[in-house]
Amino acid sequence: MNHAKIYASIALAGILLSGCASSGSTAATQADYNAALADAKKSLTLAKKARFEWRDSGKILRKAQKAAKEGSFGAATRLANKAKRQGDLAIAQSKAQANAGPR
Repeated sequence: MNHAKIYASIALAGILLSGCASSGSTAATQADYNAALADAKKSLTLAKKARFEWRDSGKILRKAQKAAKEGSFGAATRLANKAKRQGDLAIAQSKAQANAGPR
């Protein structure tokens, strides 16, 4: 078992989550949502290419798009960022488990 890969994955997850902990008091705009949506789509596409897309990531992205259509850009941006985090973590998981197999 390669502990370095596990620790690297945990560190990456910590960095991603700590970056999301900082929040501003300003409301999200449509431009913020569009940027978050583009980042989420890119991340989920990479996870899908690695064949490690998580089950609910697409559902979360669709909820974000629905919230944006209703004009709730704050909720839509949060959901898009959540989908991006799931895509990033799926990519990290695919790298960490690339050589996984029975002992």
